[in-house]
This record gives sequence, structure tokens and C-alpha cells, in this order.
Amino acid sequence: MALLPETGDEIDALARTRDEPSRTYHMRIEEEQIVGQTDELTAMEQAVYKILNTERYRFVIYSWNYGVELADLFGKPIPWVFSELPRRITEALLQDDRILAVTDFDLTHKRGDVLAKFRVQTTFGDIVVERTVKIS
Repeated sequence: MALLPETGDEIDALARTRDEPSRTYHMRIEEEQIVGQTDELTAMEQAVYKILNTERYRFVIYSWNYGVELADLFGKPIPWVFSELPRRITEALLQDDRILAVTDFDLTHKRGDVLAKFRVQTTFGDIVVERTVKIS
């Protein structure tokens, strides 16, 4: 005699998660245009671009989990920025569940800017990213 009722496949189906498609509008950043749609790796490149160019907590339209915190690095000592920048970029990007890892950071400093080069591993492949952060 079973104490718990038998559950059918309906509950199992409800419990499974579904991967959302990555299809989105195609941004031509240099031309400042949105034309057609894109998917997979190109969509991920856009997602990374948008996350790294949106200051977290600044725009009420975005969740507090979206964007990166870079504004308060302005005026900070270079060694501190070098230690903090990879963590902040990684934390921001890993909010997207299509991003698996952020690795291979290479940081350089030149005339008030820090150039961060790194690799973003996604479910669709790897992306090599460069991001300049003004610190003075």
C-alpha cells in the first residue's frame, strides 16, 4: 500500500527546464543600426557587448543582475583595478546562463585607461573580447 499518490509524466514535464532560444535582433554597432535577426554565437557577441556597456544599477529598465560595475573604478589605483576588473567582468557575464566561463584575462594600462582582453566561453563557442575602462 503506497502512502503517496502516483505522479504521472505531467509533473515531470513541468519540472523540466527549457532552454530559451538565443534569436534576437541583429545590431550593427558601427553603423548604429538594427537590421534583421541573428542567433547563436553572433547573438552571444551582442549579449556580451550589451552587458559590458550597461552600468549595473544605473537604469531602472534592467534587473539589478544585469550589467557590470565599472564607474566606481574611476580614480582608483592601478593595482586595485587590475585585481578587481576580472572579477567584476566575470560576475556580470556569468549572470547569462549561456555563458559558461570567462578566462584568459590580459590587462594593460595606458594613459588613464585599462584594456582588458579575455575569452568568453559560451554554449555556442568562444568569443575573444576587448574592453577599455577609463580610470582617470
